[in-house]
Amino acid sequence: MLQTIIGFEIDVENHYVALLSCGHRQHMRHLPPWQNRPWAMTAQGRQEKIATPIDCKQCDFPKNSL
Repeated sequence: MLQTIIGFEIDVENHYVALLSCGHRQHMRHLPPWQNRPWAMTAQGRQEKIATPIDCKQCDFPKNSL
């Protein structure tokens, strides 16, 4: 389900985490070649992604499937 990025924070391993409008969080790592997100490494790049819709995997996951 698409949700909007409303901000960012840093986790305990110094990776950036997007805060989503649904209340969930999603890592935005830049670990080429698996995850290519150079924008996540700069304050300007992260600021430009605010209000960008991304797919929230947690919203897609059925609550009763555990």
